[in-house]
Amino acid sequence: QVQLVESGGGLVQAGGSLRLSCAASQRTFSNNAMGWFRLAPGKEREFVSAISWGGGPTLYATSVKGRFTISRDNAKNTVYLQMNSLKPEDTAVYYCAARWGYYSASIYAIEYHYWGQGTQVTVSS
Repeated sequence: QVQLVESGGGLVQAGGSLRLSCAASQRTFSNNAMGWFRLAPGKEREFVSAISWGGGPTLYATSVKGRFTISRDNAKNTVYLQMNSLKPEDTAVYYCAARWGYYSASIYAIEYHYWGQGTQVTVSS
């Protein structure tokens, strides 16, 4: 069983930045594509960003492109989401997910096998 633990969420003013981290429990972390999704109240789960097991290519939702950056440190079994120029509409619970055994990143939640518990991001106007 793989455990994913997110951290780094919090309350920030519009225009601010946060960096989310997702630590995986497995040593085989490097062999898996990773993704970030978010869930806002009253909305469906939304793809945010994803990264292949080698660190590239990366995928971004149109709504975050140019503001968010995904990266990974396989030596630390960790994937990051740097979020800049945050907007109130970025407010959501952010989840990391692992596409175990797959090289390629995906925008589809159904293609991910393991999920973290989520971390709340709140952006005030």
